[in-house]
Amino acid sequence: MSKFNFINTEIEGVKIIEPTVFGDARGYFMETYSKRDFAEGGIDVDFVQDNESRSRKGVLRGLHFQKQNPQGKLVRVIEGEVFDVAVDLRKNSKTFGKWVGVTLSAENKKQFYIPEGFAHGFVVLSETAAFVYKCTRFYAPNDEGGLFWNDPAIGIKWPVGEGFEPLLSEKDTKNPLLKDLDFAFDL
Repeated sequence: MSKFNFINTEIEGVKIIEPTVFGDARGYFMETYSKRDFAEGGIDVDFVQDNESRSRKGVLRGLHFQKQNPQGKLVRVIEGEVFDVAVDLRKNSKTFGKWVGVTLSAENKKQFYIPEGFAHGFVVLSETAAFVYKCTRFYAPNDEGGLFWNDPAIGIKWPVGEGFEPLLSEKDTKNPLLKDLDFAFDL
């Protein structure tokens, strides 16, 4: 019996994962990954790298991807809360340019699986957030790509107030719009 509930989203391959949490007066225990259970849940990949970031409220990281070495990612939050987003960049997909998002928090313990072929990003909703993720390919700094976080053609509904100005890296301020992107995944 799997210790995970795998929830399909409206975009093929993107899944929300709810782990089974065992708790008592001492605290809790949960598995965050099991190759066997994930394969049974439709995520049969090999992860090669784990990453962690810490950010403050209003930081928006993304939307990122690697062009020649696309990364699948299994993401979760271990402190705080973020809104996490995947944008389909698979040129032959019926959902190309569409997005799906989920709130991830230390409290809800949900995970989000984004397969290869997607741009990925998140915005921090709490005062701080610690974000951890597994990747299916190694990070390649010379292979980076990006998409503008607030492209009106994509229409991501970030759960932030009117007039929100995110804290972006310099690199992310220069990401192109989807219509100007000279790249799509042939997956």
